[in-house]
Amino acid sequence: MATSVLIVDDNDVFRFSARAVVQAAGYDVVGEAGDVAAAVAQVHALHPDVVLLDIQLPDGDGFTLANELAAEEGAPTVVLVSSRERDDYGSRIDDASAAGFINKLDLSRASLEALIGHG
Repeated sequence: MATSVLIVDDNDVFRFSARAVVQAAGYDVVGEAGDVAAAVAQVHALHPDVVLLDIQLPDGDGFTLANELAAEEGAPTVVLVSSRERDDYGSRIDDASAAGFINKLDLSRASLEALIGHG
């Protein structure tokens, strides 16, 4: 059974392209969300194995959401994504409850597999 992924990003174009990359890598995209509130609802409804989570969302940030999800039983693995560079966030990425960070331009099968394994 393929690893299930929820894509959380407020940019429709990125969600579309991320879905294509994630599916081509062998993962099962079970849902999408455009903000923190929708992401929380989708996580609770769909129980994905992985959440591909944008750091900057209109109603909150990915760091806070990653930490909140990690505190829940059966928490999904979180992979943070951003169009900004890793260095722009300083130690916040390392301090977050996430498997790691991928710049949106670097999203690929290889970058996903490096953080979460095969689909």
